[in-house]
Amino acid sequence: MKDTGQLLRIEDLHVDFLTDRGWTNVVEGVSLDVGPGEIVGLVGESGSGKSVTSLSVLRLLPPAYARTPAGHVWYRDRDLIGMPARELRDIRGNEISMIFQEPMTSLNPAFTIGDQIAEVYRRHKGGTRRAAFARAAEMLDLVGIPDAGSRVRDYPHEFSGGMRQRAMIAMALACEPRLLIADEPATALDVTVQAQLVALLARLRDETGCGILFITHDLGLVVELADRVVVMYAGEVVETAAALDLYNAPKHPYTAGLLSAMPQLGVRGKELPVIPGRPPEPWRLPEGCRFGPRCGYTSEECVAAPPALRVAGPGRSSRCCRIEQLHLVGSP
Repeated sequence: MKDTGQLLRIEDLHVDFLTDRGWTNVVEGVSLDVGPGEIVGLVGESGSGKSVTSLSVLRLLPPAYARTPAGHVWYRDRDLIGMPARELRDIRGNEISMIFQEPMTSLNPAFTIGDQIAEVYRRHKGGTRRAAFARAAEMLDLVGIPDAGSRVRDYPHEFSGGMRQRAMIAMALACEPRLLIADEPATALDVTVQAQLVALLARLRDETGCGILFITHDLGLVVELADRVVVMYAGEVVETAAALDLYNAPKHPYTAGLLSAMPQLGVRGKELPVIPGRPPEPWRLPEGCRFGPRCGYTSEECVAAPPALRVAGPGRSSRCCRIEQLHLVGSP
């Protein structure tokens, strides 16, 4: 692949899962990229394929039950999909790090926080245990853990939920990765801790220059943090845009539905809008637009054939065949 200057470039990614019905496609034709110092938000409802896409980047899906029949995941000029496992292990946690959804289940309860961060550092950078433990304390201090030199000897159960999430970020950043994948890092955190987490990731991007793929279902977090947003629905990308452009003027009815369902401060006495229906099951997809059965703007053209992802303006795309006709409302 020609070097485009991007850290991460996913091209036409397809992922299948082995189910009772045989191999079933769950992610189809996903393409996105993340540049140095850029934060890209990946949003959508649960089951839209966000986490599957992120786990496929580092080939963390179980090979017995998941496969990638087509597509490429380029990290700089190297294709991670076809890379030998030994080379990929040298990249995981080193050049590309990942923050997983549940810090309590991702951290080993039998080892201290410092031991777990130090293990990652020694695996990729070498050095003595003392030096690695000092690095662990340094990273905990970087992510805002008070009295990091002492707390580095604590076990995960001695940290609050927000502190465990910070410890996961410290572990992910210990080797100074060029790319950070954050898979719903704010899940189960209260709004105050969420705001702190957003500020922390933005500060780390500014200080280290790393690119971040930020995966979430919370559009409120994305607009505060991301430079660009990629919206997924039923395993496909349905819209891409700069964050503020997407919020001000969405180009796909699904994105508009997500924005309208966001809770608004100061609004009382009105029911919160919802998107009717449910996402389709992967083995029972509509003939035409996958969002068609839930869309209030469906026409004959929408059900005739699956729509392609088309240009919707400078730096924008939408998988809607009526983008020239619709004038969708953004978030207040």
